[in-house]
Amino acid sequence: MSSDPLKQPDNEDAVAPKKPAKGVYLLPNSFTTASLFAGFYAVVSGMSGNFENAAIAIFISMVLDTLDGRVARLTNTSSKFGAEYDSLADVVAFGVAPALVLFSWSLQSLGNFGWVAAFIYVAGGALRLARFNVQLEIADSRYFTGLPTPAAAAVMAGMVWTGVDYGLDGESLSYIVALITAALGILMVSNFKYYSFKDLDLKGKVPFVALFAVVLVFAVYSLQPPIMLALTFAGFAISGPVMYLFKAIK
Repeated sequence: MSSDPLKQPDNEDAVAPKKPAKGVYLLPNSFTTASLFAGFYAVVSGMSGNFENAAIAIFISMVLDTLDGRVARLTNTSSKFGAEYDSLADVVAFGVAPALVLFSWSLQSLGNFGWVAAFIYVAGGALRLARFNVQLEIADSRYFTGLPTPAAAAVMAGMVWTGVDYGLDGESLSYIVALITAALGILMVSNFKYYSFKDLDLKGKVPFVALFAVVLVFAVYSLQPPIMLALTFAGFAISGPVMYLFKAIK
């Protein structure tokens, strides 16, 4: 064996650089695509005047958005591409879609004030998602900083669904809807803390009465899904400011 330091190593001894893997994971990104489709369908339905279908599509998009992350973690198929794709899909499904549906249902009658309120919501959602991605590795997983975009979208969809279910005219409520829409956009970029429910132990055993309580919750929600969903997510939206004031007073 030569001791010449200038001698190049044999080809078989050389270590070839590892090439990045090509392609994407199909399973989790399929759920993300389905969530994106539901958001786009909500836009089309809202523009066509089918506001109930639009609201339901947004709630379906929420369920699919929850599943894609869980599927990726369970199957060990998380990727940078999937995270970026999920954020872009969320901008459409929980930012643009609810704003356009609300604009078609109620805000259009306000002219410039209406579309400005809708834009505040869209911009707040986009900024919220960008901040979430930047702070993902350093943030406390028990809490969200700012109102999560799916919860804000659920409040918007709940308003539309409740209004349609009770036969309310969206234009008659346009000023109230505009204030709520703009407020949700501000809450998304606020520093209020919202409980993430990520530290709940769903794998452990619970008393039998807990299972019965779940059955009762499903029964109650099945009686009036629109208003129950709207009230639930509206309560979550105001929980951030309420907890902040409670801590400040305490």
